[in-house]
Amino acid sequence: MTIPRLVDSFGRQHEYLRISVTDRCNLRCVYCMPEEGMEFEPTDKVLTYEEIADVVRVAAGMGISKIRLTGGEPLVRKELEKLVGMISSIPGIEDISLTTNGVFLASRAARLKEAGLTRVNISLDSLRPDRFKMITRGGNVKKVLDSIDACVKAGLTPIKLNVVLMKGINDDEIIDFITMTQDNDINVRFIEYMPIGHSDSRWKNLYLPLTEVKEICERQNWDYEPSSNVKGSGPSENYRLKGAIGSFGLIHPVSEHFCKSCNRLRLTADGFIKPCLAWTEQFQVRDVLGDDDALRQMFLDALGTKPENHEMSKFLLAGSKTTYTPTNRRMSQIGG
Repeated sequence: MTIPRLVDSFGRQHEYLRISVTDRCNLRCVYCMPEEGMEFEPTDKVLTYEEIADVVRVAAGMGISKIRLTGGEPLVRKELEKLVGMISSIPGIEDISLTTNGVFLASRAARLKEAGLTRVNISLDSLRPDRFKMITRGGNVKKVLDSIDACVKAGLTPIKLNVVLMKGINDDEIIDFITMTQDNDINVRFIEYMPIGHSDSRWKNLYLPLTEVKEICERQNWDYEPSSNVKGSGPSENYRLKGAIGSFGLIHPVSEHFCKSCNRLRLTADGFIKPCLAWTEQFQVRDVLGDDDALRQMFLDALGTKPENHEMSKFLLAGSKTTYTPTNRRMSQIGG
């Protein structure tokens, strides 16, 4: 039997699956959750590790080779190392990465590496303790910085730092973050604020296009050049200061979408395949688990609904009518 590959109607080959293992989080970042928090999924609605591994096994047979574990905060899920080990043993899986806020990472970095984790992305929106606490509504930046050191010691490199830029909140730290790359083997990724599940006036006031980063580099008279050797760079447009060990990248999903090269699908903690982050379309894998042929067909059906682009700039920046219905699920409910 010939197993179909994950190619959508626009010819995009999909090899990357982002898996949310939980919608729960120990922080309440201002761009991700409302201040009052969220109503989390009951435990019995969240996929088990065995169910996740079964989905990955089938997806790997269709061409998925890269896995990213996300949340919520994935490290609030007990024994995540167990899941990493299960996925790393699946034929065809070549890369397993983790997106985390880093608070619980320092004590687990070595075990995750041993289980088969390849690398990490750590969310770090400010280097200043008071500001970090404000953005995360209670977080301790020292714990995150300690986790970066632990990842270096464990060999979980290259380390990527995800910085969501917000006008008037942390845009005055762009210089500090880029300066970090001079003597450290890290990739700082500046990310445009995406109001997934909410496009209110607060987002409009905080949104900052990433042209600001290049303008600051020019004002600093920094000599920088494109960098093409960042592993797993995905949609990031990467640069390196002349003579720097690390690099910095720009991810601009709103102002300059990268949909033409999109190679990813998402699996939510409650079991839905989502072909596009921005829209409502989703497919429940629990309906077909145990039937590999049916699960393969569900992946193909999901790809069949994937649009050419997410049209985010159309409805967020221009206020125009969109082809599809924007999702009302927050980023933490889908997977960051």
